Amino acid sequence: MAELPIVAIVGRPNVGKSTLFNRYAGRRRALVMDVPGVTRDRLVEEVDVSGRRVLVVDTAGLHLERDAREAAVQAQARAAIEEADAILLVVDGQAGLLPEDEEVARLLRRTDKPVALAVNKVDRPGHAPRVAEFHALGFERVRGISAEHGGGAFDLLEDLVAALPPAPLPPPPREEGAALRVALVGRPNAGKSSLLNRILGAERAVVSEEPGTTRDAIDIRVERGGQAFVFVDTAGLRRPGRRDRLAERGSALMALRAIEEADVAVVVIDAGEGPAEQDARVLALVVERGRAAVLALNKWDLVQAEGEGRAKRVRAELERQLPGFAHFPVVALSAKTGKGVNRLFPAIRRLGEAFRRRVPTAELNRWLQEAVALHEPAMAQRGTRKRPLKFFYATQTSVAPPTFTLFCTEPESVQPSYRRFLENRLRERFDFAGVPLRLRLRARREPADAGGRRQPSRRRPRAGGGRGPT
Repeated sequence: MAELPIVAIVGRPNVGKSTLFNRYAGRRRALVMDVPGVTRDRLVEEVDVSGRRVLVVDTAGLHLERDAREAAVQAQARAAIEEADAILLVVDGQAGLLPEDEEVARLLRRTDKPVALAVNKVDRPGHAPRVAEFHALGFERVRGISAEHGGGAFDLLEDLVAALPPAPLPPPPREEGAALRVALVGRPNAGKSSLLNRILGAERAVVSEEPGTTRDAIDIRVERGGQAFVFVDTAGLRRPGRRDRLAERGSALMALRAIEEADVAVVVIDAGEGPAEQDARVLALVVERGRAAVLALNKWDLVQAEGEGRAKRVRAELERQLPGFAHFPVVALSAKTGKGVNRLFPAIRRLGEAFRRRVPTAELNRWLQEAVALHEPAMAQRGTRKRPLKFFYATQTSVAPPTFTLFCTEPESVQPSYRRFLENRLRERFDFAGVPLRLRLRARREPADAGGRRQPSRRRPRAGGGRGPT
C-alpha cells in the first residue's frame, strides 16, 4: 500500500486549527474551546479529497507561556516542513496579520512542498476584504474560509491536494514467496525491540528500561523456512494526552505509516503488567488501517513464574480489555528467554496469506445463500410499511484487506448487528481469523414483470460459474 500524503494544519494558537480539522474529519475529534492552547497533541484523520485519500494532521496546540509561544510556533512549522507532504497555514482574519504569522510564513516559504494559506473567520461576505492583507505573506494559494461554517474550507484543501505530486501507482500483486512486511507495534516498553533482537539473534535495536527509547522505524529483513519477512520496529504508542514531546509525536506518526505499509502487525502486549486499555487502542488503530494482526503476549516467563492462576487471569483480562477482537490469534512468548518466539512465524505467514486471499465468486455466493438461510435479516422499514430485505449476490472487489460488495434491496436498512453476523460467518467460512474485512452494501432492485410488478428474484449467473442466491 502506497503511503498516504500528509497534510499538516499549522498556525499560532486560537486561529481555528482544531475547528478546521473537525470540519475535514466530519466529526468532532478535536476539543474546541475559545482558549489558546487547548489541543495537547496531534490528531490524524484520513480524508477523501476529490477521490484521493490523504492524512490530515491537526498539530499540537501550544500550551506555553506567552514569551515561549513564538518559538514553539516556529518549531511546529519546522516539524510540519520535515514530516508533511503539504502544509495548510491557518491565520485569523479578524485579528489581522501578526508578527507570529509572518515568522511562520517566512519558514514555510523556504520549503518546496505545497503550502496553502487559510484566512479563517471570514464568515460573511463583508469580511472578504480582510483577506487582502495576507497576500503580503507571498503564497500562491490564499483563500478566506470559515472553519465554523465550512465556507471555502474544502475548496482550499482541494487546491492544496491538487498541487501534490501524482499518486503513485499501486504496487503489483505480491509474487509467490515475496517478503511479508511486519510492523511491531504496542505501548512503550512492551518489549518490541527486545523481541526484534531475539528474532535476529543480535542487538540491532536499542533496548532500555526507559520507555520510549525507539524513535525511528527500523526495517530489518529476516528469512525463516524459505519465507522472507521485513520487520519494522516502531516507537511505542502512548495515549495522546501523554505525548508531551515533539519527537514522540513524530514517532507516533511514523508508527502509523509503518502500520499502513505492513501486511501484518504484531501487537506486542506486556503480559507481566497485564493487558491495558492502550493495548485495545493500538489494536483498534491496526484494524482501522485494515491490517492483519497477531497478539504477542510478551514477558510470559514472568506470568508463568507466578503459577497457572496468574496465566488464567491474564487471558481473562485480555478478553475483557479487547472485546470484539476474539478472532485475532494470540502467541504467548518471552523475548528475554526466546520461548514461544518461533510460533510467531507460522501465525504471521497464515495471516499474510489470508490478507491477500481471493474467494472464488461461486463459493462466495454459496456462502451468502447459506448465511441468509441460517439467519434472515430484519424487515426493511420504509415509512409505515415493512417489506422483506433480500440479498442477491456478492463479489470480492479487492484484497489487502479483503473487501466484498453485497447487493441487496435496502442497504440502509441492514442493521449493524446483521453486518457483524455476515462478517463473522464470512471470517469463519474462509479462514479470515485475524484479518479485518470490509463489507460494502449496494442497492439492487428486484426485477419487474410486464405489468410493472416486482417479481421474486431469480438466481443470477456470475463470472466463474457462480449463481447468486435469492
